[in-house]
Amino acid sequence: MIKIHFIVNPIAGSGRNTISKKILQDYFEVEMFDICIKFSNYKGHSVDLTKESVHQKVDIIVACGGDGTINEVASVLVGTSILFGIVPKGSGNGLASHLGIPKNINKALNKIRNGEISKIDAGCVNKRYFFSNTGFGFDANVIQNYEALNRRTLYCYLKATVQSFLKYNKRKEVIINIDGNYELMNPFLIFISNSNQLGYNFSLTPSASLQDGLLDIVIVPKISRLKILLFGFYLLIKKPRLFKEAKYYRSSSIFLAMKKGEFFSSQIDGEFSIIENNILLIDIKKNALNVIM
Repeated sequence: MIKIHFIVNPIAGSGRNTISKKILQDYFEVEMFDICIKFSNYKGHSVDLTKESVHQKVDIIVACGGDGTINEVASVLVGTSILFGIVPKGSGNGLASHLGIPKNINKALNKIRNGEISKIDAGCVNKRYFFSNTGFGFDANVIQNYEALNRRTLYCYLKATVQSFLKYNKRKEVIINIDGNYELMNPFLIFISNSNQLGYNFSLTPSASLQDGLLDIVIVPKISRLKILLFGFYLLIKKPRLFKEAKYYRSSSIFLAMKKGEFFSSQIDGEFSIIENNILLIDIKKNALNVIM
């Protein structure tokens, strides 16, 4: 008997397409699968539910929700032999898009039932995992404004971007160390990616791989508002590398540091977070997660 648990965020995707045992039994026969559904009720709850499932010695855990829910469940499973599945129910669905997992619930469940198993890398910010990307500067501010709107739609994401643009101000100086090369700058954006998707089918790192043991890094120095608009235009037409001010790197790690007492505002897999540290190590854990693709 295969034990499979579903960790469901009931409000993801505006609460549509709720997972139920009746739906699941069309894909996971009761003779072969022991099914359990758990619903998360608040931010961070999926972490506790997943830890409980790990303690119950399950074989497969499936995250049903957006990038935040996926991050919470997957973070617990790093380094374990438990298989991780995804039913994308969020707005951006960056990791699911990279893995080729359909947004349609029935098709996603079919992938879990019949898909292939593969190992993927996990990024890590001071021991906190990310699977798609993390960012500091403008994109972190966009996510902060996005969350304040309390609705996860493309319209709200664009609205949050405009708000960040209108209130754009000077950023704090950051020391950046990539492979022993130091640079002090006032960055507009520091974007660090494990996957090739931002969400909503946008990408700053289209060549990124979940299985190469490397992080794809984009650094944009302080730029004018006009240059910000140009950068946004190149992103919209899916040609971000045309923006000459952006610097691209591939590395297994990057150090960031600010003045003592100053903390980093960040987005981690599309969730805003203040990291209460002025020194960050962002690195990669190779083959860290067993994913059903």
